[in-house]
Amino acid sequence: MTLSIRSATPQDLPLIADLIRALADYEKLADAVRFDDAVLGAKLFGARPYAEVIIGELDGTAQGFALFFHNFSTFEGKPGIYLEDLFVRPEARGSGLGKALLARLAALAVERDCARLEWSVLDWNEPAIGFYKKLGARLMDEWTVMRVDGADLARLGAEPGVEGGKSA
Repeated sequence: MTLSIRSATPQDLPLIADLIRALADYEKLADAVRFDDAVLGAKLFGARPYAEVIIGELDGTAQGFALFFHNFSTFEGKPGIYLEDLFVRPEARGSGLGKALLARLAALAVERDCARLEWSVLDWNEPAIGFYKKLGARLMDEWTVMRVDGADLARLGAEPGVEGGKSA
């Protein structure tokens, strides 16, 4: 079995969309997938890419992916890599592909002088948590994820006195 990791190209957009939907099915979140393929393509491969994707293949067949982007640590004064999504198709699990995807991200983080590689995992996903711990990852129990989206995001962004990123 030949395992390979490669950077995604615009031609991979249908594959990426399929893998995202497969991940959502696995996480029991299929109803949360609302992206438009064309918009996703523009955000990944347009003039200002917001994220990157690597594709994991077994014997030339795509079986997984990792979607990631840079964040920044003010305490470290360096960028980091945030892994938004990692997914390996069920039939390819146990092949080493998930580890290879994470290893490639770790190598990119080192190449790019990043301070860290981090991600979130669902509390119920014990197989993934165990897998990540074996690779040296640790739970960040002291942190709680916060999110503002939808109507609340629009409302916050429309607060009086905020225009063009400058306070009144």
